[in-house]
Amino acid sequence: MYVYALIIIFFVVVAAISTIMIGTSKQNREGNPDYDTRTGGNMVRLTTLYIIAAIIGIAILLYMIF
Repeated sequence: MYVYALIIIFFVVVAAISTIMIGTSKQNREGNPDYDTRTGGNMVRLTTLYIIAAIIGIAILLYMIF
């Protein structure tokens, strides 16, 4: 069971880091100049989604364990 928890946590962390790297990349900012004006809102929404996904994943794993 712990292996599944570690796998889920690993993928959530990798997805979050990847999203931040893509969102702040130079190529992304050059491709859409208006992106800088909306970065704060975009990051908040994406971070919220990742936190919700992590909470749901942990809740499912805890339910399976107990």
